[in-house]
Order: sequence, then structure tokens, then C-alpha cells
Amino acid sequence: MASMSSEAAVRIEGVVISYGDAPAVRGVDLEVAAGETVALLGPSGSGKTTLLYAIAGFLPLSEGRIHLEGTLVESTTTAMPPEQRPVGMVFQHYGLWPHMDALDTVAYPMRRDGVGRGEARTRAAELLEQMRIGHLGGRRPAELSGGEQQRVGLARALARRPAVYLLDEPTAHLDTVLKSDLQAELASRVHADGAAAIHATHDVEEALAVADRVVLMRDGEIVQVASPGIVYAEPADDWAARLTGPASFVEGELAAEGAHGAGRYLVRPDWVRFGGPLAATVTDVRYRGTHTDYRLATESGTMLLREPGTPRFAVDAVTECTIERVWRMEAAR
Repeated sequence: MASMSSEAAVRIEGVVISYGDAPAVRGVDLEVAAGETVALLGPSGSGKTTLLYAIAGFLPLSEGRIHLEGTLVESTTTAMPPEQRPVGMVFQHYGLWPHMDALDTVAYPMRRDGVGRGEARTRAAELLEQMRIGHLGGRRPAELSGGEQQRVGLARALARRPAVYLLDEPTAHLDTVLKSDLQAELASRVHADGAAAIHATHDVEEALAVADRVVLMRDGEIVQVASPGIVYAEPADDWAARLTGPASFVEGELAAEGAHGAGRYLVRPDWVRFGGPLAATVTDVRYRGTHTDYRLATESGTMLLREPGTPRFAVDAVTECTIERVWRMEAAR
């Protein structure tokens, strides 16, 4: 994870954003360092997109302040125009200009920054090739699929080389293979540019894969901020546990790493293995391609076990398992 500098690339202080009388973001404080990627993870309505739009300059604040590279860009009395902010935004719903083809759409940010038309179009063509849509440069948005439009939006954001990338579900409309490739491409470009990135998503796998830190959001508030490993292994509460991956909850005295006497514990499916002292009955089997998930009934409770490969136990099989690790859920709600 990038270390926090004395002047964060993004500093959000006490931000409240309301739609009428209903607050959509409630008292958010957050800093993002140059070179750091922060994922905003939460369900629809949690405030992720609203916060991005306020940073970009598209929504006013009810309270608080937003600084970009040390400059106050938004408060209740200050509002720097969006085009003057050092940000590149990828919109969930593309935000492409209907009259402009893909090549000129990507070249446009560079032209605004003073790059000549020929050079801008050459660099735009290279970016479209990186997005695997170089052959579609002459098409307008109406002639592109949703996934193709999303890739044009990504290329446009990359073209500007901003200090801050704001990414709103940037790979939501892409297939699994392309999504993985573009996540890697985005991460490489952001780090190469030394830029900060705020990546809003409801996809936990994406959040854990791309982020240096993950911000869990619920009802417009921050529930937890931590590294991907910590939000997965040490969630703040039951809601955070379920949001960040498959979660089983067991009770009792357990001989496992993290267990301290009798209590209520989180068990992740990769923290359980077959063999050992705990009697178990298989109640469900789901083959997932790369692995198999087993639902096990034990005296401590029902839990999920995940192991690589094809199924080797059937429903109703009687076996044994070991819980190797747990996380105590004393503050669960």
C-alpha cells in the first residue's frame, strides 16, 4: 500500500451530501495518497457513486470539504468547475458524447490539454488498441455495445493522465476474461502515473483484487477502512463479513487460530479442511469449476468448506473436518 504523504491527493473532510432532506452520504472522512488505489465497496444506495460525483464536481455538498492535491475544490461556499479539477472519471453509464466517434472521444482530453490533433489521435488509437477496440475507432456510441462503450470510457479517462482517477463500476459490463485484463491494465497505468484512484464497486472480488485499501460503505456511512486482507479476515461486523465473502458463523470453544474461549466466530470457507476432530455431515455440494463448495453440518454450527478440484463427497456423506482459523465476532450486529 502506498504510504500517506503530508499532502494527500484526495482529502475528504466531514462530507454530507443530501438529495432533498435525505442524506445520501453522512459525515465521510477519507484520505487517498498519490499512487494509492482505494475501493469503495457496498451495495446499491450505499453512497459510493454519490461520493465520486461530488469529488468530480457534479454534486454540491451539504457539509464538509474536498481537497484535491492540497487545493480546496468543494465546500458549501466553494465549487471548482469539474473541467478544472485534476480528475479522470469513468462513468457507470458511459457518459460518451453521441456525436463523437471513439477515436475523437479519447483524443479530446489530450486536445484540451494542448496536445496537437495528430499526436492526440495517434495516442488515442494506441489506447483503443490497449482496450482491444482499435478497429472501432470510427464508430459512435450508438454503434457500440455496452462493453465497447465502457472500454472507450476507460480509454478516455486514461488519456488525460489525471492526478486522480474516479472509477464508477468501470468493468461492470465486461466479460470475466476482459475484466481481469483491464483491471490489471488500470492498476498498471495508475501506478505508473503515480496517480490516486478511487474505485467504486459492488463486486467484492474486484475490490479485493484492485485496492490497496477497501472502504466498506453502508447507508452513506463508512463501516470499515482497511487493507483487502483485513476486511476479509477481520470484518467489523456481520454485515461487513457477509459483504466481503462467504461467511459462516459458529459458536462454542474451538481449537483454532484466533479462538479465545467460548464465543461466536466467523469462519471463511478457505479456513476449513477435511480431516480432523470435528464430525460433519455434507448437506450440499456445489462444483464451481476451479473449486468445490461443501455445506457441512457440525455440532458447532453449519459452515462452508471450499477446496480445489471436483467433488469427492456427496450429499449425506459423513466425514470429519478441522477449523484452522476463526475471527471472533464480539461486536457483531
